[in-house]
Amino acid sequence: MNTTLNAVPSFLDATLHSSRPTGDHPSFLVSDAMSHSPNSVDSPPAPPLETDNPKYWRTVLFALFALSGFSGLIYESVWSNYLKLFLGHAAYAQTLVLALFMGGMALGAWLSGYALKRIKNPLMTYVFIELIIGCFGLSFHFMFQTTSNFLLNSVLPGIESPWLIETLRWLLASCLILPQTLLLGATFPLISAGILRAYPNTPGASISMLYFSNSIGAVAGVLVAGFVLVKLVGLPGTTLTAGLINFLLAFLVFAINKQLQLRQAVKEQSASSKIQHLRPMLIIALITGLSSFIYEISWIRMLSMVLGSTTHSFELMLSSFILGLALGGLWLNKRIDRFQNPIFTLGLVQLWMGLLALLTLLWYNTSFEFSHFFLNTIKFNNNGYLLYNLFSYLQASLLMLPVTFLAGMTLPLISYVLYKNGGGETAISKVYAFNTLGAILGVALAAFVLLPYLGLKLSVITGACLDLLLALFLLSQTEYKKWRNAAVGLSVAGVLMLTLAPPFDTSYMASGVFRRGVLDFEHTRKSLMHQDGKTASVTVFSVGTQLLIATNGKVDASISLDPKASPTGDEDTMTMLGGLPLVAHPDAKTAAVIGIGAGASANILLHSKRLQNLDVIEIESAMVKGAKFFGETSRLLFTDPRSKIHIDDAKSFFSSHQKKYDIIVSEPSDSWVSGVANLFTDEFYQRITKHLQPRGLLVQWLHLYEVSPAAVSSIFTALGKHFQDYRVYASNSGNLIILAQADGKIPSLSEFNLLDDGLKQAFARVGIQSSADLHLQELGGKSLLHPYFLLENVPANSDFFPYVDQQASRARFTKSNSTITQLKTAMLPMPGANFHGQVKSSNGQMPQPLMSRLNAQSAHTMMQFLASQGETTPPTHTPEMHRLRIDLIQKQRCQDSIAREFWTKQLTIFAANFLPFSTKDEAAPALHTLQGLACTNAANTQAMLRLMAAVSARNPQEIEKNALPLLKDENAQAAEYARLSWQYALFLQGRKQELAAALYKYPHDGQLWRLMLGHAQVGRQ
Repeated sequence: MNTTLNAVPSFLDATLHSSRPTGDHPSFLVSDAMSHSPNSVDSPPAPPLETDNPKYWRTVLFALFALSGFSGLIYESVWSNYLKLFLGHAAYAQTLVLALFMGGMALGAWLSGYALKRIKNPLMTYVFIELIIGCFGLSFHFMFQTTSNFLLNSVLPGIESPWLIETLRWLLASCLILPQTLLLGATFPLISAGILRAYPNTPGASISMLYFSNSIGAVAGVLVAGFVLVKLVGLPGTTLTAGLINFLLAFLVFAINKQLQLRQAVKEQSASSKIQHLRPMLIIALITGLSSFIYEISWIRMLSMVLGSTTHSFELMLSSFILGLALGGLWLNKRIDRFQNPIFTLGLVQLWMGLLALLTLLWYNTSFEFSHFFLNTIKFNNNGYLLYNLFSYLQASLLMLPVTFLAGMTLPLISYVLYKNGGGETAISKVYAFNTLGAILGVALAAFVLLPYLGLKLSVITGACLDLLLALFLLSQTEYKKWRNAAVGLSVAGVLMLTLAPPFDTSYMASGVFRRGVLDFEHTRKSLMHQDGKTASVTVFSVGTQLLIATNGKVDASISLDPKASPTGDEDTMTMLGGLPLVAHPDAKTAAVIGIGAGASANILLHSKRLQNLDVIEIESAMVKGAKFFGETSRLLFTDPRSKIHIDDAKSFFSSHQKKYDIIVSEPSDSWVSGVANLFTDEFYQRITKHLQPRGLLVQWLHLYEVSPAAVSSIFTALGKHFQDYRVYASNSGNLIILAQADGKIPSLSEFNLLDDGLKQAFARVGIQSSADLHLQELGGKSLLHPYFLLENVPANSDFFPYVDQQASRARFTKSNSTITQLKTAMLPMPGANFHGQVKSSNGQMPQPLMSRLNAQSAHTMMQFLASQGETTPPTHTPEMHRLRIDLIQKQRCQDSIAREFWTKQLTIFAANFLPFSTKDEAAPALHTLQGLACTNAANTQAMLRLMAAVSARNPQEIEKNALPLLKDENAQAAEYARLSWQYALFLQGRKQELAAALYKYPHDGQLWRLMLGHAQVGRQ
């Protein structure tokens, strides 16, 4: 593709010195303006002589306009984020936010074009506008919070009409952003006019350099804002930074303006002549803007399945797209004023744009293989993350840059043509406005028509066809017959070739190659549905007996189609999400579910006969279509009259529907997916409490894989600010289910015999047959766990300071995981529901069992084995457990010191793994058996057995007493167990100052030690 790209400028270079065709020109584009005599009434005045202004000031102004592009892209990014927080992330909301932003800029450019006729010094007007924009930048966060909080807290609660609520929200959004965008839109025409008046003899070079400068500044703005500023100072600090840049620009341009002499503006041609030239070129500017944004929307969706859907991935893609525009403008800089026929050049540019856009479709399947190869050659660590970002930029550039390089030439060429044909300075503003309007239409067309109804491939082909039609039209206005004929042939051949080419590989698209570098070369995945929706591409596919649904290549849910086979790892999570709140709140009458997934959680809620209404909020309609493939798993969701599905963003839905629920289940996608982290923020939790009935429950799903422990702590810190109590359950080692109540303590779980039959059957499917099973999966409540999370000393995740989103991309790549579930296997009994040794009595098997469930089963069989003095032969769960039983019961192994040392080590392993899951009564016979063995003759062994008896009794005083003699035991395992037991005894007694000293004296790398340190620090504060 690079070779092709290099070939394009060589063809264009040929037009620099080609002689203009002779004879009659049928075109209104290659017009009379090119051939009129100087004395013609309609011809533009001859350009004035060059002013005496030093050329270096022009270079400085270009550099400053790059800085303007830098700040402008910051505003576009940050203001869009602000409005999405207020209006939501639904497809229509995203499109309307972009329409507000770009529409304001288009209108600002158009109005400034008319005003230029009366402005004597455009640079001074530019200075004033930059100052006003800077004032808005400095005050935007305050204005946003003040007005949005007033609307949400004081106005909307008194309104019942969803239509009126939506109208007021959009009216406020328009008032917040339109004034600034109008001013931003005026900056390009004003500084262009200022430079053209100061340096009038090379207008083409000036125009192309302005486009380059603004675009290259925008490239830097995307990367610096996304990777640096938001992380360091949040959204408020980022807008503040942009505002300060505006003030700096105003000061510097003011100073430069004093050094320049500006000539009067070039007068435009008469109205009749303008009609001949202006309107068709403005339509061309509109169409090329439309096609470019069709490409951008389609390519970003395509690349999200190759590179991932993180915020940083999108920033890299956007930066790569704008970089091509900048380089195209730069390439024109030294050439544009020498073009003999710029219309012909523009036609060639549009031709190559269309053809190269078609070629991106041929590269797409290969890009997955390219990623697979690269990811299997690097390590998933911090150094590898840097390499992966560079690789992602390369991938995005390979796909987009050849086309955007050419797209970057179109506006300078169109502006130059109109300027030279008498359009004057206002032509630049009009071209800018129409191109921006085309971009708005391109976004809307791609999001609402092309992607949902035609798919990605045909969307790109549509954009390419528009460019090729423009090329044919432009070339038809010249007498280069060979190129006209060649363009027709190339266009037809290119479109036919791509239409008949193999389709996109949906197996590749659903593979999530960006996560582990794994690609389904054997095509073992059978695709049942693939749809490019308005916000995501959704694939439903089967692998063996499993059925899965993926969004943008990331699997969101899976089930086993074989009822006799073990459930998948997702089924236990989905079952607990829907079932656990009903066990805690069996009388719930109303519920809402955020995120449909496979429909399982909502389906399980509908098993409750007491439930009267269920609202399911899903942002992507293609997910609803995909959920229908899951049969019985989602059947009630689509057939039960109590269920209603809403296609909307969760924040938007709740703010426009003033409803309250007994249960709200939040199960979005992973927090590293762009936009999802906003459902784990301080502000979201604050607002969601207003939609809970008294004693209502929020049920929050949280993944522990591909997320940093600090990010998990940030989410819990945000949650804890607005909920008086929460209780945390682990559905498996990688997923948490959080029950949270804003007004009081969460009630105890009800007994299973009170549950509806359908709910009991759903629980039994994943091996949960009693409340005791659920207790074994409980990690603890807020009083126990919150100090653990506060220990990280990280800020609460916030809409304005998106800590989780900024951590997400790196954590996903480096496979960072939270190990909080290890609290359940932390050598000593965890305070909580099973503190006194709730032993699992059922035979249910979990698909991805927690170690606590396995250890509970193992503890039960081990205690029986020892109580019978080795006469029983219970089933062996692991080879290690079998070896441990043999080592403990064989007396002959204890005849020498080495054997006794080994036996004491095994005794410590027994204590750490099984005593936390055994009651005092169950452990007593087993400990009695151990007391009679020959290996217990040593004093340290007797001390260890007394410590174990104290631990089984959960007696902190006795634990402390019997742990102290073993703190410096020769056996390393026994000493470690004794030290942690001593600290644990101080923790249970609430002696926090002594606990802090003990923890620092004997540090440990386990999660229980960190939990106790969190409590000790809270106590000392």
